Amino acid sequence: MGLLVRHIGYFSLTRSLRRIFAGLRRATSNSLRLYHTVRYLKPIQILARVRRNFIRLRAVVISVPSVRVETSLWRSCPRRTPSLVDRDRFCFLNIEAKLDEVGWGAASMTELWRYNLHYFDDLVADESAKRKDWHTSLLCDWIENNPPGKGVGWAPYPTSLRIVNWIKWSRNGGELSKLQLESLATQAEWLSINLEWHLLGNHLFVNAKALIFAGLFYDGREASSWLNLGVSVLNRQIGEQFLADGGQFELSPMYHSLAMEDLLDIINIYNSVSISNHPQLMALIENIYNLIPRAWHWLTTMTHPDCNIALFNDSAFGIAPTPIELADYANRLGIELTWPAKKKITWLRESGYARVIQGDATLFVDIGEIGPAYLPGHAHADNLGFELSLGCSRIFVDTGTSVYGIGEERLRQRGTQAHNTVWVEGHNSSDVWSGFRVGARALPLEPKIEVVDQTVCVKAGHSGYCRLNSGAIHRRRWALSDHDLTIFDSLPRLQIPLYAMYHLHPDVIISAMDQVSGVMTLPTGRSIEWRVHRGSCFVEESTWHPKFGVVMPSRKIVVRLTNGLSEITFRWD
Repeated sequence: MGLLVRHIGYFSLTRSLRRIFAGLRRATSNSLRLYHTVRYLKPIQILARVRRNFIRLRAVVISVPSVRVETSLWRSCPRRTPSLVDRDRFCFLNIEAKLDEVGWGAASMTELWRYNLHYFDDLVADESAKRKDWHTSLLCDWIENNPPGKGVGWAPYPTSLRIVNWIKWSRNGGELSKLQLESLATQAEWLSINLEWHLLGNHLFVNAKALIFAGLFYDGREASSWLNLGVSVLNRQIGEQFLADGGQFELSPMYHSLAMEDLLDIINIYNSVSISNHPQLMALIENIYNLIPRAWHWLTTMTHPDCNIALFNDSAFGIAPTPIELADYANRLGIELTWPAKKKITWLRESGYARVIQGDATLFVDIGEIGPAYLPGHAHADNLGFELSLGCSRIFVDTGTSVYGIGEERLRQRGTQAHNTVWVEGHNSSDVWSGFRVGARALPLEPKIEVVDQTVCVKAGHSGYCRLNSGAIHRRRWALSDHDLTIFDSLPRLQIPLYAMYHLHPDVIISAMDQVSGVMTLPTGRSIEWRVHRGSCFVEESTWHPKFGVVMPSRKIVVRLTNGLSEITFRWD
Protein backbone atom coordinates (compact mmCIF):
# COMPACT_ATOMS: atom_id res chain seq x y z
CA MET A 1 0.00 0.00 0.00
CA GLY A 2 2.83 2.39 0.83
CA LEU A 3 4.33 1.93 -2.62
CA LEU A 4 0.98 2.69 -4.21
CA VAL A 5 0.65 5.90 -2.21
CA ARG A 6 4.12 6.97 -3.26
CA HIS A 7 3.22 6.32 -6.88
CA ILE A 8 0.06 8.36 -6.55
CA GLY A 9 2.09 11.14 -4.98
CA TYR A 10 4.65 10.90 -7.75
CA PHE A 11 2.11 11.12 -10.53
CA SER A 12 0.32 13.92 -8.73
CA LEU A 13 3.62 15.77 -8.42
CA THR A 14 4.37 15.01 -12.05
CA ARG A 15 1.01 16.42 -13.13
CA SER A 16 1.61 19.49 -10.99
CA LEU A 17 5.06 20.00 -12.49
CA ARG A 18 3.65 19.53 -15.96
CA ARG A 19 1.03 22.18 -15.27
CA ILE A 20 3.69 24.51 -13.91
CA PHE A 21 5.97 23.98 -16.91
CA ALA A 22 3.02 24.32 -19.29
CA GLY A 23 2.14 27.59 -17.58
CA LEU A 24 5.73 28.74 -17.89
CA ARG A 25 5.75 27.81 -21.56
CA ARG A 26 2.52 29.76 -22.10
CA ALA A 27 3.88 32.72 -20.16
CA THR A 28 7.11 32.56 -22.14
CA SER A 29 5.18 32.28 -25.39
CA ASN A 30 2.93 35.19 -24.44
CA SER A 31 5.92 37.21 -23.31
CA LEU A 32 7.65 36.55 -26.63
CA ARG A 33 4.50 37.51 -28.51
CA LEU A 34 4.21 40.70 -26.49
CA TYR A 35 7.90 41.44 -27.02
CA HIS A 36 7.64 41.00 -30.79
CA THR A 37 4.51 43.17 -30.79
CA VAL A 38 5.85 46.02 -28.67
CA ARG A 39 9.44 46.13 -29.90
CA TYR A 40 8.43 47.95 -33.10
CA LEU A 41 6.35 50.66 -31.41
CA LYS A 42 7.58 54.22 -31.48
CA PRO A 43 8.29 55.92 -28.13
CA ILE A 44 5.50 58.42 -28.79
CA GLN A 45 3.01 55.53 -29.11
CA ILE A 46 4.04 54.10 -25.74
CA LEU A 47 3.98 57.48 -24.01
CA ALA A 48 0.59 58.27 -25.52
CA ARG A 49 -0.82 54.96 -24.29
CA VAL A 50 0.42 55.71 -20.78
CA ARG A 51 -1.20 59.12 -20.90
CA ARG A 52 -4.50 57.70 -22.14
CA ASN A 53 -4.55 55.17 -19.27
CA PHE A 54 -3.67 57.56 -16.45
CA ILE A 55 -4.63 61.06 -17.58
CA ARG A 56 -8.21 61.90 -18.53
CA LEU A 57 -8.51 65.12 -20.49
CA ARG A 58 -11.87 66.81 -19.98
CA ALA A 59 -13.93 68.19 -22.84
CA VAL A 60 -14.08 71.97 -22.81
CA VAL A 61 -17.28 73.69 -23.98
CA ILE A 62 -16.29 76.86 -25.79
CA SER A 63 -18.19 79.75 -27.27
CA VAL A 64 -19.05 79.62 -30.94
CA PRO A 65 -16.35 81.12 -33.20
CA SER A 66 -17.56 83.02 -36.23
CA VAL A 67 -17.92 81.04 -39.47
CA ARG A 68 -15.39 81.97 -42.13
CA VAL A 69 -16.74 83.55 -45.32
CA GLU A 70 -17.22 80.89 -48.00
CA THR A 71 -16.32 81.31 -51.67
CA SER A 72 -18.25 79.64 -54.46
CA LEU A 73 -15.51 77.07 -55.21
CA TRP A 74 -16.79 74.19 -53.03
CA ARG A 75 -17.30 71.07 -55.15
CA SER A 76 -19.47 68.03 -54.48
CA CYS A 77 -17.71 65.08 -52.85
CA PRO A 78 -18.05 61.35 -53.59
CA ARG A 79 -21.37 60.07 -52.27
CA ARG A 80 -21.75 57.18 -49.85
CA THR A 81 -24.48 54.55 -49.95
CA PRO A 82 -27.39 55.76 -47.75
CA SER A 83 -27.29 54.28 -44.25
CA LEU A 84 -30.37 56.05 -42.87
CA VAL A 85 -33.13 53.85 -44.28
CA ASP A 86 -35.92 55.46 -42.25
CA ARG A 87 -36.23 58.44 -39.93
CA ASP A 88 -34.61 56.51 -37.06
CA ARG A 89 -33.49 53.24 -38.69
CA PHE A 90 -29.89 52.71 -39.71
CA CYS A 91 -28.16 50.03 -41.77
CA PHE A 92 -24.44 49.58 -41.21
CA LEU A 93 -22.36 46.55 -42.21
CA ASN A 94 -25.57 45.03 -43.63
CA ILE A 95 -27.16 45.05 -40.15
CA GLU A 96 -30.26 47.19 -39.51
CA ALA A 97 -31.38 48.62 -36.16
CA LYS A 98 -33.66 51.36 -34.87
CA LEU A 99 -32.06 54.15 -32.91
CA ASP A 100 -34.75 54.14 -30.21
CA GLU A 101 -34.08 50.42 -29.64
CA VAL A 102 -30.27 50.40 -29.49
CA GLY A 103 -29.62 54.00 -28.43
CA TRP A 104 -26.55 56.06 -29.29
CA GLY A 105 -24.45 53.74 -27.10
CA ALA A 106 -25.64 50.70 -29.13
CA ALA A 107 -24.11 48.34 -26.58
CA SER A 108 -25.68 45.31 -28.28
CA MET A 109 -23.88 46.04 -31.57
CA THR A 110 -20.24 45.60 -32.59
CA GLU A 111 -17.80 48.44 -31.99
CA LEU A 112 -17.50 49.11 -35.74
CA TRP A 113 -21.30 49.37 -36.03
CA ARG A 114 -21.31 51.83 -33.10
CA TYR A 115 -18.55 53.85 -34.72
CA ASN A 116 -20.51 54.06 -37.97
CA LEU A 117 -23.54 55.31 -36.08
CA HIS A 118 -21.52 58.33 -34.96
CA TYR A 119 -19.84 59.07 -38.32
CA PHE A 120 -22.96 60.71 -39.83
CA ASP A 121 -21.96 59.44 -43.29
CA ASP A 122 -25.57 59.67 -44.42
CA LEU A 123 -25.22 63.45 -44.45
CA VAL A 124 -23.09 63.04 -47.58
CA ALA A 125 -24.79 59.96 -49.04
CA ASP A 126 -26.78 59.66 -52.27
CA GLU A 127 -29.91 61.84 -52.33
CA SER A 128 -29.12 63.19 -48.86
CA ALA A 129 -31.03 66.39 -49.65
CA LYS A 130 -34.28 64.38 -49.58
CA ARG A 131 -33.51 63.41 -45.96
CA LYS A 132 -32.58 66.91 -44.79
CA ASP A 133 -35.35 67.05 -42.14
CA TRP A 134 -34.27 63.66 -40.79
CA HIS A 135 -30.68 64.85 -40.62
CA THR A 136 -31.57 68.07 -38.81
CA SER A 137 -33.48 66.07 -36.23
CA LEU A 138 -30.63 63.58 -35.82
CA LEU A 139 -28.05 66.31 -35.22
CA CYS A 140 -30.19 67.73 -32.41
CA ASP A 141 -30.76 64.26 -30.95
CA TRP A 142 -27.04 63.47 -31.02
CA ILE A 143 -26.15 66.68 -29.18
CA GLU A 144 -28.81 66.07 -26.53
CA ASN A 145 -27.78 62.47 -25.85
CA ASN A 146 -23.99 62.65 -26.23
CA PRO A 147 -22.58 65.12 -23.67
CA PRO A 148 -19.03 66.32 -24.40
CA GLY A 149 -16.33 63.70 -23.91
CA LYS A 150 -18.65 60.85 -22.93
CA GLY A 151 -19.43 57.67 -24.86
CA VAL A 152 -18.12 55.95 -27.97
CA GLY A 153 -19.22 58.88 -30.14
CA TRP A 154 -16.48 61.02 -28.62
CA ALA A 155 -13.69 58.61 -29.48
CA PRO A 156 -11.22 60.61 -31.63
CA TYR A 157 -11.77 58.65 -34.85
CA PRO A 158 -15.59 58.96 -35.11
CA THR A 159 -15.30 62.53 -33.85
CA SER A 160 -12.92 63.31 -36.73
CA LEU A 161 -15.21 61.81 -39.38
CA ARG A 162 -18.28 63.49 -37.86
CA ILE A 163 -16.64 66.94 -37.88
CA VAL A 164 -15.83 66.58 -41.57
CA ASN A 165 -19.31 65.27 -42.45
CA TRP A 166 -21.11 68.04 -40.56
CA ILE A 167 -19.02 70.64 -42.38
CA LYS A 168 -19.56 68.95 -45.76
CA TRP A 169 -23.31 68.89 -45.05
CA SER A 170 -23.21 72.61 -44.31
CA ARG A 171 -21.26 73.29 -47.51
CA ASN A 172 -23.81 71.24 -49.47
CA GLY A 173 -26.71 73.39 -48.28
CA GLY A 174 -27.47 72.07 -44.80
CA GLU A 175 -28.10 74.65 -42.12
CA LEU A 176 -26.27 74.29 -38.82
CA SER A 177 -28.08 75.97 -35.93
CA LYS A 178 -26.29 77.97 -33.23
CA LEU A 179 -26.45 74.94 -30.94
CA GLN A 180 -25.01 72.70 -33.65
CA LEU A 181 -22.24 75.18 -34.46
CA GLU A 182 -21.36 75.29 -30.77
CA SER A 183 -21.26 71.50 -30.59
CA LEU A 184 -19.10 71.31 -33.71
CA ALA A 185 -16.63 73.77 -32.23
CA THR A 186 -16.59 71.83 -28.95
CA GLN A 187 -15.85 68.62 -30.86
CA ALA A 188 -12.91 70.29 -32.61
CA GLU A 189 -11.53 71.65 -29.35
CA TRP A 190 -11.86 68.24 -27.67
CA LEU A 191 -10.21 66.51 -30.63
CA SER A 192 -7.27 68.93 -30.54
CA ILE A 193 -6.25 67.59 -27.10
CA ASN A 194 -7.03 63.94 -27.87
CA LEU A 195 -5.12 63.18 -31.06
CA GLU A 196 -4.43 59.47 -31.55
CA TRP A 197 -0.67 59.54 -31.11
CA HIS A 198 -0.88 56.06 -29.58
CA LEU A 199 -2.00 54.69 -32.96
CA LEU A 200 -0.52 57.08 -35.53
CA GLY A 201 -1.24 56.04 -39.14
CA ASN A 202 -4.60 56.71 -40.76
CA HIS A 203 -6.22 57.58 -37.41
CA LEU A 204 -3.83 60.46 -36.76
CA PHE A 205 -4.18 61.51 -40.40
CA VAL A 206 -7.97 61.89 -40.20
CA ASN A 207 -7.63 63.61 -36.80
CA ALA A 208 -5.44 66.27 -38.42
CA LYS A 209 -7.70 66.52 -41.47
CA ALA A 210 -10.70 67.20 -39.22
CA LEU A 211 -8.81 69.98 -37.43
CA ILE A 212 -7.95 71.55 -40.79
CA PHE A 213 -11.62 71.37 -41.79
CA ALA A 214 -12.70 73.02 -38.52
CA GLY A 215 -9.89 75.59 -38.75
CA LEU A 216 -10.93 76.63 -42.27
CA PHE A 217 -14.68 76.48 -41.55
CA TYR A 218 -14.46 78.77 -38.50
CA ASP A 219 -12.54 82.03 -38.05
CA GLY A 220 -10.78 83.48 -35.05
CA ARG A 221 -8.22 82.47 -32.44
CA GLU A 222 -9.57 78.97 -31.69
CA ALA A 223 -9.90 78.17 -35.39
CA SER A 224 -6.31 79.28 -36.00
CA SER A 225 -5.05 76.94 -33.28
CA TRP A 226 -6.94 73.98 -34.79
CA LEU A 227 -5.69 74.83 -38.27
CA ASN A 228 -2.08 75.25 -37.17
CA LEU A 229 -2.11 71.94 -35.28
CA GLY A 230 -3.72 70.02 -38.14
CA VAL A 231 -1.34 71.48 -40.73
CA SER A 232 1.69 70.81 -38.53
CA VAL A 233 0.72 67.16 -38.07
CA LEU A 234 -0.05 66.53 -41.75
CA ASN A 235 3.08 68.25 -43.03
CA ARG A 236 5.05 65.66 -41.02
CA GLN A 237 2.78 62.69 -41.67
CA ILE A 238 2.39 62.95 -45.45
CA GLY A 239 6.06 62.19 -46.04
CA GLU A 240 5.87 59.22 -43.69
CA GLN A 241 2.48 57.77 -44.58
CA PHE A 242 2.92 57.90 -48.37
CA LEU A 243 5.75 55.84 -49.81
CA ALA A 244 7.94 56.83 -52.73
CA ASP A 245 5.79 54.77 -55.12
CA GLY A 246 2.68 56.71 -53.99
CA GLY A 247 1.16 54.00 -51.80
CA GLN A 248 -0.35 54.66 -48.37
CA PHE A 249 2.00 52.82 -46.02
CA GLU A 250 -0.57 50.50 -44.42
CA LEU A 251 -0.64 48.68 -47.79
CA SER A 252 -4.43 48.32 -47.98
CA PRO A 253 -6.00 49.43 -51.29
CA MET A 254 -9.14 50.39 -49.33
CA TYR A 255 -7.30 52.61 -46.86
CA HIS A 256 -5.24 54.05 -49.71
CA SER A 257 -8.50 55.05 -51.43
CA LEU A 258 -9.73 56.69 -48.21
CA ALA A 259 -6.42 58.56 -47.90
CA MET A 260 -6.75 59.82 -51.47
CA GLU A 261 -10.23 61.09 -50.64
CA ASP A 262 -8.75 62.85 -47.58
CA LEU A 263 -6.19 64.61 -49.76
CA LEU A 264 -8.83 65.76 -52.23
CA ASP A 265 -11.13 66.88 -49.40
CA ILE A 266 -8.38 69.13 -48.03
CA ILE A 267 -7.96 70.72 -51.46
CA ASN A 268 -11.72 71.21 -51.61
CA ILE A 269 -12.10 72.92 -48.22
CA TYR A 270 -9.01 75.06 -48.92
CA ASN A 271 -10.46 76.22 -52.25
CA SER A 272 -13.77 77.11 -50.59
CA VAL A 273 -12.34 79.90 -48.40
CA SER A 274 -10.01 82.81 -48.82
CA ILE A 275 -6.94 82.60 -46.60
CA SER A 276 -3.51 84.14 -46.96
CA ASN A 277 -0.29 84.54 -44.99
CA HIS A 278 -0.10 80.93 -43.87
CA PRO A 279 3.16 79.50 -45.31
CA GLN A 280 2.75 76.10 -43.61
CA LEU A 281 -0.71 75.64 -45.11
CA MET A 282 0.58 76.68 -48.54
CA ALA A 283 3.38 74.11 -48.24
CA LEU A 284 0.87 71.40 -47.30
CA ILE A 285 -1.36 72.18 -50.27
CA GLU A 286 1.66 72.09 -52.60
CA ASN A 287 2.71 68.73 -51.15
CA ILE A 288 -0.77 67.35 -51.73
CA TYR A 289 -0.87 68.51 -55.35
CA ASN A 290 2.52 66.86 -55.94
CA LEU A 291 1.45 63.64 -54.21
CA ILE A 292 -1.92 63.04 -55.87
CA PRO A 293 -0.56 61.86 -59.29
CA ARG A 294 1.69 59.28 -57.58
CA ALA A 295 -1.11 58.13 -55.28
CA TRP A 296 -3.39 57.80 -58.34
CA HIS A 297 -0.79 55.72 -60.20
CA TRP A 298 -0.56 53.38 -57.20
CA LEU A 299 -4.34 53.04 -56.98
CA THR A 300 -4.82 52.30 -60.68
CA THR A 301 -2.02 49.74 -60.51
CA MET A 302 -3.88 47.95 -57.70
CA THR A 303 -7.22 48.03 -59.57
CA HIS A 304 -8.60 44.98 -61.39
CA PRO A 305 -9.99 45.21 -64.93
CA ASP A 306 -13.49 45.33 -63.37
CA CYS A 307 -12.44 48.80 -62.04
CA ASN A 308 -12.50 47.76 -58.38
CA ILE A 309 -9.57 47.43 -56.00
CA ALA A 310 -7.65 44.30 -55.08
CA LEU A 311 -8.52 43.15 -51.55
CA PHE A 312 -5.10 42.80 -49.94
CA ASN A 313 -4.85 43.30 -46.16
CA ASP A 314 -7.90 44.96 -44.57
CA SER A 315 -9.87 45.82 -47.69
CA ALA A 316 -13.52 45.65 -48.69
CA PHE A 317 -15.80 47.24 -51.24
CA GLY A 318 -18.31 49.93 -50.28
CA ILE A 319 -16.22 51.70 -47.63
CA ALA A 320 -14.07 54.02 -49.76
CA PRO A 321 -14.96 55.72 -53.03
CA THR A 322 -14.15 53.65 -56.11
CA PRO A 323 -11.21 54.66 -58.32
CA ILE A 324 -13.66 56.04 -60.89
CA GLU A 325 -15.40 58.15 -58.22
CA LEU A 326 -12.05 59.50 -57.00
CA ALA A 327 -11.00 60.44 -60.52
CA ASP A 328 -14.31 62.26 -61.08
CA TYR A 329 -13.88 64.10 -57.76
CA ALA A 330 -10.34 65.17 -58.64
CA ASN A 331 -11.48 66.39 -62.05
CA ARG A 332 -14.20 68.52 -60.40
CA LEU A 333 -11.41 70.10 -58.34
CA GLY A 334 -9.43 70.89 -61.49
CA ILE A 335 -6.97 68.00 -61.03
CA GLU A 336 -6.91 65.91 -64.19
CA LEU A 337 -6.58 62.21 -63.45
CA THR A 338 -6.75 59.78 -66.34
CA TRP A 339 -6.31 56.02 -66.47
CA PRO A 340 -2.68 55.34 -67.41
CA ALA A 341 -1.73 53.03 -70.25
CA LYS A 342 -1.35 49.49 -68.92
CA LYS A 343 2.20 48.17 -68.80
CA LYS A 344 3.18 44.52 -68.90
CA ILE A 345 5.03 44.86 -65.58
CA THR A 346 4.42 47.44 -62.86
CA TRP A 347 6.43 46.95 -59.70
CA LEU A 348 5.54 49.12 -56.72
CA ARG A 349 8.87 48.44 -55.04
CA GLU A 350 8.41 50.37 -51.80
CA SER A 351 4.96 48.88 -51.23
CA GLY A 352 6.01 45.37 -52.25
CA TYR A 353 3.23 44.82 -54.78
CA ALA A 354 3.60 44.00 -58.46
CA ARG A 355 1.09 43.75 -61.30
CA VAL A 356 1.76 41.68 -64.41
CA ILE A 357 -0.42 41.79 -67.54
CA GLN A 358 -0.14 39.08 -70.18
CA GLY A 359 -2.83 38.86 -72.86
CA ASP A 360 -6.10 39.35 -70.97
CA ALA A 361 -4.68 38.00 -67.69
CA THR A 362 -3.92 40.42 -64.86
CA LEU A 363 -1.87 39.10 -61.94
CA PHE A 364 -1.33 40.95 -58.64
CA VAL A 365 1.36 39.59 -56.32
CA ASP A 366 2.38 40.51 -52.77
CA ILE A 367 6.16 40.29 -52.45
CA GLY A 368 6.70 42.91 -49.74
CA GLU A 369 6.25 43.46 -46.01
CA ILE A 370 2.89 43.16 -44.30
CA GLY A 371 2.81 46.85 -43.40
CA PRO A 372 4.63 49.49 -41.35
CA ALA A 373 6.55 47.87 -38.51
CA TYR A 374 4.99 50.02 -35.77
CA LEU A 375 1.45 49.90 -37.17
CA PRO A 376 0.42 46.44 -38.48
CA GLY A 377 -3.20 46.69 -37.30
CA HIS A 378 -4.64 46.32 -40.80
CA ALA A 379 -2.11 43.71 -41.94
CA HIS A 380 -2.86 40.08 -42.77
CA ALA A 381 -0.49 37.10 -42.72
CA ASP A 382 -0.56 36.96 -46.52
CA ASN A 383 3.06 37.09 -47.73
CA LEU A 384 3.42 35.76 -51.29
CA GLY A 385 -0.35 35.90 -51.80
CA PHE A 386 -1.86 36.91 -55.14
CA GLU A 387 -5.02 37.71 -57.09
CA LEU A 388 -5.76 36.94 -60.76
CA SER A 389 -8.32 38.20 -63.27
CA LEU A 390 -9.05 37.02 -66.81
CA GLY A 391 -10.66 39.87 -68.68
CA CYS A 392 -13.11 41.40 -66.21
CA SER A 393 -13.66 38.11 -64.34
CA ARG A 394 -11.90 37.62 -61.03
CA ILE A 395 -10.52 34.10 -60.70
CA PHE A 396 -8.30 33.88 -57.61
CA VAL A 397 -9.27 36.28 -54.86
CA ASP A 398 -7.99 37.42 -51.52
CA THR A 399 -10.86 36.45 -49.24
CA GLY A 400 -11.38 40.05 -48.06
CA THR A 401 -12.61 41.46 -44.76
CA SER A 402 -16.10 41.22 -43.26
CA VAL A 403 -15.46 41.81 -39.55
CA TYR A 404 -13.35 43.98 -37.26
CA GLY A 405 -12.96 43.71 -33.52
CA ILE A 406 -11.68 40.76 -31.51
CA GLY A 407 -12.87 37.25 -32.29
CA GLU A 408 -12.13 33.95 -33.99
CA GLU A 409 -13.53 35.00 -37.37
CA ARG A 410 -11.38 38.12 -37.42
CA LEU A 411 -8.32 35.99 -36.64
CA ARG A 412 -9.26 33.50 -39.34
CA GLN A 413 -9.65 36.18 -41.99
CA ARG A 414 -6.27 37.66 -41.10
CA GLY A 415 -4.60 34.25 -41.00
CA THR A 416 -2.47 32.69 -43.74
CA GLN A 417 -5.01 29.96 -44.51
CA ALA A 418 -7.46 32.62 -45.80
CA HIS A 419 -5.02 33.77 -48.48
CA ASN A 420 -3.55 32.45 -51.72
CA THR A 421 -0.23 31.34 -50.32
CA VAL A 422 1.35 28.42 -48.43
CA TRP A 423 0.03 27.67 -44.96
CA VAL A 424 1.90 25.58 -42.41
CA GLU A 425 -0.70 23.63 -40.44
CA GLY A 426 -1.30 25.33 -37.12
CA HIS A 427 0.90 28.36 -37.87
CA ASN A 428 0.55 31.70 -39.64
CA SER A 429 3.40 33.24 -41.59
CA SER A 430 3.11 36.31 -39.35
CA ASP A 431 1.81 36.01 -35.80
CA VAL A 432 -1.49 37.87 -36.15
CA TRP A 433 -3.36 37.95 -32.84
CA SER A 434 -6.15 39.80 -31.09
CA GLY A 435 -8.01 41.99 -33.57
CA PHE A 436 -5.24 44.28 -34.76
CA ARG A 437 -1.97 42.94 -33.36
CA VAL A 438 1.04 41.22 -34.94
CA GLY A 439 3.88 39.59 -33.03
CA ALA A 440 6.72 37.97 -34.97
CA ARG A 441 6.29 38.84 -38.62
CA ALA A 442 7.49 37.53 -41.96
CA LEU A 443 10.11 39.53 -43.84
CA PRO A 444 10.32 39.51 -47.65
CA LEU A 445 13.37 37.96 -49.28
CA GLU A 446 15.01 38.49 -52.67
CA PRO A 447 12.08 39.67 -54.84
CA LYS A 448 12.87 39.54 -58.54
CA ILE A 449 10.92 40.00 -61.79
CA GLU A 450 12.23 38.93 -65.18
CA VAL A 451 10.97 38.05 -68.67
CA VAL A 452 12.01 34.71 -70.12
CA ASP A 453 10.78 33.71 -73.61
CA GLN A 454 7.62 35.90 -73.45
CA THR A 455 6.84 34.58 -69.96
CA VAL A 456 7.01 36.93 -66.98
CA CYS A 457 8.54 35.28 -63.93
CA VAL A 458 8.10 36.74 -60.46
CA LYS A 459 10.23 35.22 -57.70
CA ALA A 460 10.32 35.99 -53.99
CA GLY A 461 10.53 34.45 -50.54
CA HIS A 462 9.74 35.22 -46.93
CA SER A 463 11.15 34.28 -43.53
CA GLY A 464 7.89 33.84 -41.62
CA TYR A 465 8.33 30.15 -40.85
CA CYS A 466 11.97 30.40 -39.81
CA ARG A 467 10.80 30.60 -36.20
CA LEU A 468 9.80 26.93 -36.64
CA ASN A 469 13.11 25.97 -38.26
CA SER A 470 15.92 28.34 -39.22
CA GLY A 471 16.03 26.99 -42.77
CA ALA A 472 12.27 27.07 -43.40
CA ILE A 473 12.16 29.81 -46.00
CA HIS A 474 9.09 29.85 -48.25
CA ARG A 475 10.04 30.61 -51.85
CA ARG A 476 7.51 31.05 -54.63
CA ARG A 477 7.75 31.54 -58.40
CA TRP A 478 4.89 32.72 -60.61
CA ALA A 479 5.34 32.21 -64.38
CA LEU A 480 2.65 34.01 -66.41
CA SER A 481 2.30 33.72 -70.18
CA ASP A 482 -0.57 34.65 -72.50
CA HIS A 483 -2.39 31.37 -71.86
CA ASP A 484 -1.23 29.90 -68.55
CA LEU A 485 0.02 30.55 -65.04
CA THR A 486 2.40 28.15 -63.29
CA ILE A 487 3.12 28.52 -59.58
CA PHE A 488 6.00 26.72 -57.89
CA ASP A 489 6.43 26.62 -54.09
CA SER A 490 9.35 25.47 -52.00
CA LEU A 491 9.31 25.26 -48.19
CA PRO A 492 11.97 22.87 -46.84
CA ARG A 493 12.93 21.54 -43.40
CA LEU A 494 9.46 21.26 -41.91
CA GLN A 495 7.80 17.98 -40.97
CA ILE A 496 4.44 19.69 -40.43
CA PRO A 497 1.79 19.37 -43.18
CA LEU A 498 2.10 22.19 -45.74
CA TYR A 499 -0.71 23.42 -47.99
CA ALA A 500 -0.88 25.92 -50.86
CA MET A 501 -4.27 27.67 -50.93
CA TYR A 502 -6.03 28.89 -54.08
CA HIS A 503 -9.26 30.71 -53.20
CA LEU A 504 -11.74 31.11 -56.06
CA HIS A 505 -14.25 33.84 -56.74
CA PRO A 506 -17.80 32.63 -55.94
CA ASP A 507 -18.78 32.88 -59.62
CA VAL A 508 -16.14 30.32 -60.63
CA ILE A 509 -17.50 26.77 -60.93
CA ILE A 510 -14.92 24.06 -60.29
CA SER A 511 -14.85 20.33 -60.80
CA ALA A 512 -11.98 17.99 -59.95
CA MET A 513 -11.20 15.10 -62.30
CA ASP A 514 -8.83 13.35 -59.88
CA GLN A 515 -6.28 14.26 -57.20
CA VAL A 516 -4.11 16.24 -59.61
CA SER A 517 -6.36 17.93 -62.18
CA GLY A 518 -9.68 19.56 -62.89
CA VAL A 519 -11.58 22.30 -64.73
CA MET A 520 -12.91 25.71 -63.72
CA THR A 521 -15.71 27.44 -65.62
CA LEU A 522 -16.30 31.20 -65.62
CA PRO A 523 -19.69 32.94 -65.91
CA THR A 524 -18.75 33.81 -69.50
CA GLY A 525 -18.47 30.10 -70.30
CA ARG A 526 -14.72 30.24 -70.56
CA SER A 527 -12.85 27.26 -69.06
CA ILE A 528 -9.57 26.97 -67.20
CA GLU A 529 -7.83 23.62 -66.85
CA TRP A 530 -5.58 23.01 -63.88
CA ARG A 531 -3.03 20.31 -63.19
CA VAL A 532 -0.77 19.64 -60.20
CA HIS A 533 2.74 18.54 -61.21
CA ARG A 534 4.11 18.20 -57.67
CA GLY A 535 1.98 17.46 -54.66
CA SER A 536 -1.61 16.27 -54.36
CA CYS A 537 -4.76 18.35 -54.23
CA PHE A 538 -8.41 18.48 -53.20
CA VAL A 539 -11.22 21.04 -53.39
CA GLU A 540 -12.79 22.51 -50.24
CA GLU A 541 -15.55 24.93 -49.35
CA SER A 542 -14.45 28.48 -48.58
CA THR A 543 -15.92 31.96 -48.18
CA TRP A 544 -15.39 35.37 -49.77
CA HIS A 545 -15.95 38.64 -47.90
CA PRO A 546 -16.14 41.50 -50.42
CA LYS A 547 -17.91 43.84 -47.97
CA PHE A 548 -18.18 44.28 -44.23
CA GLY A 549 -20.95 42.06 -42.92
CA VAL A 550 -21.04 39.97 -46.13
CA VAL A 551 -20.07 36.29 -46.34
CA MET A 552 -20.37 34.58 -49.73
CA PRO A 553 -19.81 30.83 -50.18
CA SER A 554 -16.97 29.94 -52.51
CA ARG A 555 -14.47 27.14 -53.05
CA LYS A 556 -10.72 26.70 -52.95
CA ILE A 557 -8.13 24.36 -54.39
CA VAL A 558 -5.77 23.04 -51.72
CA VAL A 559 -2.43 21.56 -52.81
CA ARG A 560 -0.54 19.52 -50.23
CA LEU A 561 3.19 19.96 -50.68
CA THR A 562 5.28 16.80 -51.12
CA ASN A 563 8.76 16.92 -49.59
CA GLY A 564 8.28 20.67 -49.21
CA LEU A 565 7.50 21.21 -52.92
CA SER A 566 4.42 21.94 -55.03
CA GLU A 567 3.78 23.02 -58.60
CA ILE A 568 0.47 23.74 -60.33
CA THR A 569 -0.46 25.08 -63.78
CA PHE A 570 -3.66 26.87 -64.78
CA ARG A 571 -4.27 26.97 -68.54
CA TRP A 572 -6.97 28.89 -70.42
CA ASP A 573 -8.05 29.35 -74.04
